[in-house]
Amino acid sequence: MSKKGQASIGLGLWKIANEQCAETVYSAIKAGYRHLDSACDYGNEVEVGQGITRALTDGLCSREELTVTSKLWNTYHSPEHVKPALEKILSDLKLDYLDSFLIHFPIAQAFVPFEERYPPEWLYDPEADNPTMKLSHIPLADTWGAMEKLVDQGLVKRIGICNYNSGLLHDLMSYSTIKPAELQIESHPYLTQEPLIRLAKSYGMTVTAFSPFGALSYIELDMADADESVLTQSLIAEAAGKYNKTPAQIVLRWGIQRGCSVITKTTKPERLQENLQLFDFALTDAEMTAISALNKNRRFNDPGVFCESAFNTFYPIYD
Repeated sequence: MSKKGQASIGLGLWKIANEQCAETVYSAIKAGYRHLDSACDYGNEVEVGQGITRALTDGLCSREELTVTSKLWNTYHSPEHVKPALEKILSDLKLDYLDSFLIHFPIAQAFVPFEERYPPEWLYDPEADNPTMKLSHIPLADTWGAMEKLVDQGLVKRIGICNYNSGLLHDLMSYSTIKPAELQIESHPYLTQEPLIRLAKSYGMTVTAFSPFGALSYIELDMADADESVLTQSLIAEAAGKYNKTPAQIVLRWGIQRGCSVITKTTKPERLQENLQLFDFALTDAEMTAISALNKNRRFNDPGVFCESAFNTFYPIYD
């Protein structure tokens, strides 16, 4: 979300190659992006920081105009590791504070020291004969309590969560002193998540949608098939022709018009510009309903699937 809480388009840094990342961040800020979505696990926060520093030095915007998000990785859920994890992120980004700090997954894994491996990723010992995830029994309430202290210390403006379901969200609201400000989830026309979005908003939270095109980010990871792209749907193409927009712009406009912020990902300057050109038209109620009706509850980013197939560990978090 933007500083004022209105829906916005953000730049996601997942899978942005290190050698492209600093320039992409700089170009995005120059194009008008003010919401940057980063994470320890993406492995490119040093370069993100370089792009931000250059943009601020060149006067493209002020620090206060930026919304910078990062995330607490699974191996740092133990309360004594939460602040050092944030301090490492701030050091890499060359920032004094984060605007938003989110629990990346409701999955606690065994601690891996920074000097041993950073980012630690999913496998506990990648060199083992049969490498697996090593889970840790840390209550999410304990992790959240440590997150709250970061707000009190002025190191983060807001705290929130990613990849939570409705049950975990209800539970969090029951024990939190500082309430979560943001829920970040996978959401696109094939996974609309309407009840969860409605619930989060009823709790006063903003909602940020990642993977807005669904399959597009996952085909190269063998987590989706090319024919699962929502951009090929005929009703999307028809709306694109009607408004003289691209299919991608129609899908992004649908996300924004639902009242969600949307995280996009590209390194191409022309796409950076294109993804911002969403506010000179609006979809009709009928078009919004028709696009939402494409929902098939198709989740591409599902730990219950990829943790078993890639990391030899069965750990579902969604029913």
